This record gives sequence, structure tokens and C-alpha cells, in this order.
Amino acid sequence: MRATTLGELAGGDAHGSLFGSTKNVYDLERTPGGSSGGSGASLSANLGAVAIGQEGLASIRRPSAWSSIVGIRPTLGLVSRTGAYGCWPSKSGSLGPMARTVEDAARLLDVIVGYDPEDPSTAHGVGKLSTSFVEALDPEALRGARIGIIRETIGLGSDPAADDFAKVRTVFGGAVAELAAAGAEIVDPVQIKDLHALLAKRSFDSGKEAFENWMGRNANPPYKSFEEFVSQPQFKKAMWLRGGGRPSPWTASYEEYLEARQELMTNLLVLMADEDLDAIVHVTVEHTPTLIEEGINPPYHNMKGAPHLNTFLYEVPSLTVPAGFTDDVLPVGITFLGRPYSDLDMIRFGYAYEQATKHRVAPTTTPA
Repeated sequence: MRATTLGELAGGDAHGSLFGSTKNVYDLERTPGGSSGGSGASLSANLGAVAIGQEGLASIRRPSAWSSIVGIRPTLGLVSRTGAYGCWPSKSGSLGPMARTVEDAARLLDVIVGYDPEDPSTAHGVGKLSTSFVEALDPEALRGARIGIIRETIGLGSDPAADDFAKVRTVFGGAVAELAAAGAEIVDPVQIKDLHALLAKRSFDSGKEAFENWMGRNANPPYKSFEEFVSQPQFKKAMWLRGGGRPSPWTASYEEYLEARQELMTNLLVLMADEDLDAIVHVTVEHTPTLIEEGINPPYHNMKGAPHLNTFLYEVPSLTVPAGFTDDVLPVGITFLGRPYSDLDMIRFGYAYEQATKHRVAPTTTPA
């Protein structure tokens, strides 16, 4: 087992104060995304078979899409987060598999799913699965499945007028046609009621107890308290860069966020019930990988185009799979998102799409 580089403090694109910026294997002047960017780049470069990424906003799916690999953020409660930064008792952070194929990701998920008393959230997952993920893989799983397509812009800081936004949309349009060719019944488009107004009410808990639980596992922690940690100049610099040098776009209270979460979850489930949907599909990231120089210098692009619907509603699973490349050979992914604990179905659908399209192409920048 080896560790890989990640975004500073497990957030944002893969720029760090210790190792610098991780490079995208399809264009060495660009980032692989983050925060699990080192995992995405190393897997795509064939330096390992599988990895476990962490996602609090889009940190598994974004580097997976930008590295042309598979990434799964499971329903909260299936996979223990013990020992990871920013987890229990916080709920937005989840651990999940990253791999070059859906089958490899499913095999890893079969190993890591289970109850862990150190992470009480896993008690919610007990009894939710009746078979293994690998045993459920079926190349015909999309045949007859009703798939709703989100066409509207839902990514952070997305710019629909940008050239790369249009290039990603072109690939996504092809992916929707491929889903139909694989036998899916396409409902296009679908809209979740009040989606943007509710997503704008995102907030996070302070992270204090989660940080102290994590740091407390160290016999001689470098910081004795959360307050000491957040007072460090490097912490403040990292937060400033992660926000692109701008104030946080989220100003709602945590209580307002919880109310918005409940309303948005209901709106999602109502849509899926009314349209009899088995899954919703959207483009994983609405822009192509960011240039490193634009991430560490003005305009400080970070997390551009990253949808976070699944981590706003942390009870829903999502799976990103490669959907091809833009005309300038930059990877694009699509995300399958479903009801709580429908992880098995999302993996079945992603596997069927992967087998029907075979979009992943190994990078030329690293040895085979």
C-alpha cells in the first residue's frame, strides 16, 4: 500500500505545499483535479491497480473523470472512514474506490464495505446489500433501464460560454446517444425542482470534532487543538487558494443547509418516482482539466465545473466512468446517480456503459 499526493488539506485541485502540483497524464501542463488527484494520475499512469479516494465535494469523481478512470462515491454508511481526515462525526466526507475499470472498482468495494464501530455511520448500511458488486456486473444492465438526463449547468463556477464547456457538452451528447444504443430508455432532459436555489445553501459543520478525532490517533500530534491548527498561516493560505482568492460562495447557516438538504432529497426522489427513473446521468465535470499555472496563479481556478449534488445529498451514491475525449484529447466522464443505497445498480449501469463503449485509452506520457 502506498500513499499519493492530494490537494492541500484534502481539498481542491492537487496543489500542495509539500510536493507542488500533480500533473495530468493526458496533458502535463494541467491538473488531474482533486483532492484525490495523485490517486487519479497514478492509476491512469498504470502505477497501481486500485486506490481509495476521499470525497467531500467532488474529490473522487473529478480526478477520476479528468484521468479517464472509474471513481465511486458510495452511499454514506457502506464504507468506513475511520482514520481519514475530515470524517466522523462529520458526514459529508466519504471514502470510495478509484480504478481503471468498473470491475476493479467493484472488487475493491466488495472488500471495504462493512460495519465498523469506530465509524457509527456504517451502522446505517448493515443489511442494505444482498450480493457482491462483482457478482452483479452485467454488460446488458442498461437494457430497459430508465435514465434521466440532467442537461442544465450544475457545476461550481461553470462558464457555459467557454470553449471547453462546449467541448465537454459535445462529448456528453455522444454519451447520451451511447446510453440509448446500449438499450436504456432515455428521459431527456429532467429537472430537479429548485435545484440551484437549494444547492446555494450549502454549508459545512466546523470540522472541529472530526479533526480532533483524527489528530488524536497520533501519539504525539503536531497540533493540540483544532483552534491551533486553523490559526496557522499555511492553513489560511490553503483556504484562500482553494477558494480561488475569493470569499466562500456559501453563506447559509448550517441549520439552513440541513433544511435545504431535506427538501432537495425529497425533490430528487419525487422526480425519480414521477418519471420512474432507475438513475440520473450528468456530465461529471463541466470543464476540461485546469491549467496548473491558472490554479497556482491568478485567476486561481480551482474545482471549476465540479457538480456537487451527490455530496450535498450524501446519502446518494454516484459513479463516474470514462465517456471519451474532447477534440483536443482531454478526458470527459459521466456520472450515474441514484437513490440512497442503490450503489449496486449504479455500478451495474456503469459497467454496462463501459463495456459497450470501451472509451478508456491509456496515456502516452507514461510507460505501458
